[in-house]
Amino acid sequence: MPIDAAKALAAPPRTADISWTPEDVLLYHLGIGAGRPATDPRELRYTLESRLHVLPSFATVAGGGPPGVTGALSLPGIDVDLARVLHAGQSLTVHRPLPAEGTATTTARITAVYDKGDAAVLVMRTEAADADGPLWTDEARIHVRGEGGWGGDRGPSVRHEPPAGEPDLTLERTVREDQALLHRLSGDWNPLHADPGFAARAGFERPVLHGLCTYGMTLKAVVDTLLGGDVTRVRSCAARFAGVVYPGETLRIRMWRGDGAVRVTVGAVERGDAPVLADTTVEHD
Repeated sequence: MPIDAAKALAAPPRTADISWTPEDVLLYHLGIGAGRPATDPRELRYTLESRLHVLPSFATVAGGGPPGVTGALSLPGIDVDLARVLHAGQSLTVHRPLPAEGTATTTARITAVYDKGDAAVLVMRTEAADADGPLWTDEARIHVRGEGGWGGDRGPSVRHEPPAGEPDLTLERTVREDQALLHRLSGDWNPLHADPGFAARAGFERPVLHGLCTYGMTLKAVVDTLLGGDVTRVRSCAARFAGVVYPGETLRIRMWRGDGAVRVTVGAVERGDAPVLADTTVEHD
């Protein structure tokens, strides 16, 4: 079996020193659609270095190294075809506001390997800290088609009851045709997001948008509307990637206010509101 669960779980944590600059943050923000309209003061918080606020989801690409999905595939006990791999979900907890420029040490390891029958799911946890202490913790859930069936633990269900009632806010965000090409410059070079031939081999009609791009676009929408544009109010963001987005499509983002949390669903308008993000919760102050 290309995934050796025991070996993957027993492997020592992998550490790395990372750094980032305001230019990296600006590029990330542009990659998730910031800057439209370009002169809007609310957008300049993301696109002008003199007033730069860091959206917490920048943590998923900080340092420019392999992000959760491709990084996990290089760990001991894991040897799989990238074309059979999908990012299934992401959670992020920020322990304090992220600086626009910084250095940190990350520690990553596989914390779970689940047998879903027709697939395996890997859970990769990454923790980052700088000289002042913990910065963030994130978990990537990685779905590997065709690698289940060895009789392992199926793991907990990550699906929740959908929000009840009408959403408090619904808005739409258009994904640019070139958005995946721009977002990949923040460090995720998976050809699934750029190469039509590779996308076809993976079972898609054309390259798809990064799940983490949709994740960042959604978090930005919540911050810009229900959180008054204050990135420092975000404490965590968790989402299940329920379907793909094709560049050029429109996202319909529905939000429900709660006590210290916003629940969100995202669908692709042009495909009959096909689910894109589900079980999404943004916890905040």
